[in-house]
Amino acid sequence: MKKPITNLMSVLLLDLPILSSSASAAGAEKDEDRLRNGGTVLKEILDVPDDIPHDLLDKADCVVVFPSVLKAAFIFGGSYGRGAMSCRRGEDFKGSWGAPTMMALEGGSFGLQIGGEATDFVLLMNERGARGILASKVKLGADASVAAGPVGRTASAETDATLRADILSYSRARGAFAGISLEGSTIRPDNGANRQIYGRKLPARQIVLSGQIAIPPAAERMISTLDSRTPRHKS
Repeated sequence: MKKPITNLMSVLLLDLPILSSSASAAGAEKDEDRLRNGGTVLKEILDVPDDIPHDLLDKADCVVVFPSVLKAAFIFGGSYGRGAMSCRRGEDFKGSWGAPTMMALEGGSFGLQIGGEATDFVLLMNERGARGILASKVKLGADASVAAGPVGRTASAETDATLRADILSYSRARGAFAGISLEGSTIRPDNGANRQIYGRKLPARQIVLSGQIAIPPAAERMISTLDSRTPRHKS
């Protein structure tokens, strides 16, 4: 009886590295898909002229995209999403758009507003909001101020034209686009996903602020869209 058990354990031990490698590859592919989807969502939204006002986009220091955020039915009012954030390079956030850090969006009463639909979110951030989120988990409305972003070509001339809120948030569901409040939800760096994307452990701050991390292939559409639509920061 002992011999079959010993043989079984030997087989399992031999298979563990293969299983671990397969799981890691699957995780990396999933995170790369999120980056690609984020690039697609961002391009589609910015291609519509009456959605995010262009002068607000030019004033943003960082942009976060969460594609297909889903309401978690087993958590009352809760939601769950994974996406990516890119910031302008340089200490003053005035340069070209840099490598993205993966981000996680969780919780919050906005789950009730989603109504069970998969929803895309785009967030515009100023430097204060970005540095807070890069450091740790941030609760929107408490640790960082957030406001529903104005929509339309001239809306920004009247509302938060200088990004007085740390974060302006937008949503798109069923083709409808609007500003939406994300108060009560939390955003944090997704360090596990960063490790999958970059192949090594990298703090979110280093990815975004060092200016030395190469843009991964899966993020090329997201970054090229930002570089083409808002190449220069405008105060």
